[in-house]
Amino acid sequence: MADQDSVGAELGTWIGQMPDGVDRDVEAARQRIGRISRQFGQVLARAATRHELTVGDWEALSVLHRAGPVCTPKQLAETLGLTAGTISLRIDRLIQAGLVEPVAAADGRSRPVRLTRKGRHRWRAATTARAAYEQEIFASALTEEQLALLNPLLATLLARFEQEFGPASRHDVTR
Repeated sequence: MADQDSVGAELGTWIGQMPDGVDRDVEAARQRIGRISRQFGQVLARAATRHELTVGDWEALSVLHRAGPVCTPKQLAETLGLTAGTISLRIDRLIQAGLVEPVAAADGRSRPVRLTRKGRHRWRAATTARAAYEQEIFASALTEEQLALLNPLLATLLARFEQEFGPASRHDVTR
């Protein structure tokens, strides 16, 4: 391995502390996948911050963009796995920032919202930046051929996990 990562640096010690029978390669893969997942969170945070958003705001705007044109607080809460109170605060903050606007609802108990032009622009800019950061990281670490080999392997692994635990969340949630 050209560059030793944090898992490679710690794996011998880590495995030495684990119960007998823990598979070194499975543990190394699990650790790497988990750490890479957390690093994607750093990419999201960087993109959000550079576009004057919190990660939570960016996630809410992403859900609103995909749900479009109108989304209820209940839909947001279910998609993001957050409480109604947290969603209410987030919506209020996004309305105050001019990124979403309330929409009249037939049911007075609901408070649907939609993206404003400013919200759509901010979401697009942050999402474009996130994708560019990820592209840069992938391109600097893997060749096109390596990436083409990696994706089917990850697809096979994800399919097996989903067979066991059901579909994984389709939305990046960092809470």
